[in-house]
Amino acid sequence: MGLTEFFIIVCAVLLIVVFYLGSKLYRTKQQISLIQEAVTDIKDGNLNRKILTKENDMTKQICYDLNTITTDMQATLINQRQSEKAYKRLMTSLSHDVKTPLTSLVGYLEAIEKNIVTGKEKDEYIQVAISKAHSLKDFTERLFEWVKLDAREQLFHFEVYDINELSRSIVADWIIVIENNNFDYEINIPETQCLVRIDANSYTRILNNLFQNVITHSKGTKLIFDLYEDEKQVTIKVSDNGIGIPSDEQSHIFERMYRGDKSRMTTGAGLGLSITKELVAVHNGTIDVKSVLKNHTTFTIIFPKSL
Repeated sequence: MGLTEFFIIVCAVLLIVVFYLGSKLYRTKQQISLIQEAVTDIKDGNLNRKILTKENDMTKQICYDLNTITTDMQATLINQRQSEKAYKRLMTSLSHDVKTPLTSLVGYLEAIEKNIVTGKEKDEYIQVAISKAHSLKDFTERLFEWVKLDAREQLFHFEVYDINELSRSIVADWIIVIENNNFDYEINIPETQCLVRIDANSYTRILNNLFQNVITHSKGTKLIFDLYEDEKQVTIKVSDNGIGIPSDEQSHIFERMYRGDKSRMTTGAGLGLSITKELVAVHNGTIDVKSVLKNHTTFTIIFPKSL
């Protein structure tokens, strides 16, 4: 091959390289222009803006990263809006839950103060007023507990306990209450030792909430408590033979301030089961509910033995 032919080949190769680099540069400039437009749109609040790119584009990774950022921002914004709506509903519900019994309490107290009622009727009004005041106090305490849990400000003290013995002690305190509310009961707790690392106060609150839920809302006649273990976990069941919970409400009853329109959850502040779920989660546990209308309801808690 002569010098002329070699020179022609070199020039051809150089032209191909220049053309290739020029096309890449042109494509890159187009992509940069699209990126600039997308960034401007995103700054203006258009989080739906996405940048299309090809596998061999030099700006591919930048485009992917920007698309990921906008997707994450969009998800964050949606969550924020949902939280704002949830808190608005929460404030509305809280206002109702406080205002209604407070108005009633003021009415009873004013009737007593103005001597509208006297004698035995006055004594009855005083007892009703005291009862409503205690209800407001209990509601306020539950609300503060829920706020502390939600803000991750609740302090926990985990120690190793025999959960069987601790459960017997908690259940024993409820026997009189259960009997006074005309409930039969069945308690199944093994006599053997079962060591679990838990926060005793939280565990007590969990069982108290579930027992109170049965007595207040189930409209049943029997409460059953079962506790059993295997090598990895402890299972606790609180059951009743009451009116049950509709299937479309069972997935919502642990939500904040949830009170179904048709289920047994229509009364109360709607905080007890939400608090219960939070406390179970602190122990890396799970809680769920299974219910059949006009038949039974069972709350099941599972605690891992290693926390």
